[in-house]
Amino acid sequence: MIVIIDYGAGNLFSVKNALDYIGAESVVTKDADMLEKADRIILPGVGAFPDAMKMLDSTGLIPAIKEQAKKKPLLGICLGMQMLFEKSYEFGETDGLGLIPGKVELMTPPDLLIPQIGWNRLLYNEKCALLDGLGDEPYVYFVHSYAAVCESRYVAAYTDYGDKVPACVFSGNVYGCQFHPEKSGETGLSILRNFLKL
Repeated sequence: MIVIIDYGAGNLFSVKNALDYIGAESVVTKDADMLEKADRIILPGVGAFPDAMKMLDSTGLIPAIKEQAKKKPLLGICLGMQMLFEKSYEFGETDGLGLIPGKVELMTPPDLLIPQIGWNRLLYNEKCALLDGLGDEPYVYFVHSYAAVCESRYVAAYTDYGDKVPACVFSGNVYGCQFHPEKSGETGLSILRNFLKL
């Protein structure tokens, strides 16, 4: 069973609909006991980093998330991926979950609009099971203004948006997609299927 964490700031039901479509059992919850029972956990997210971390903290789930990430696969999506890092500088400095070393900063691509909205390709960097079988330079759907800044060894794939932007990251049991797999057609569904195999 996959637990989708409900903390009031996520694309919860589009993620659940995608999981339903591929036949994966999932539940949307803010119950810490359910995190313990889960086989896998998804942390979705849209909006601003400080608000999202405040709402997540208010659920009391942060200790449970950190503990369960040591034992089972955890996937952060969009803002949920950014929350996996140590801190963000969106509207000031805010601590993240600290599950992947690095920080989150405003993108500053020359001559390109912020936010990045739309389809862009994945450029592979480090081998990662989450991206198995996607073929050469698959396209996925992005909506974001901030991006991770971290060591290359944590980056499974970049995308090119005036600079190399981490698009898929991983460390141990923890994985993150800056893009929305649930909105990325068959490529996104394949990524979710790979998540089921981890």
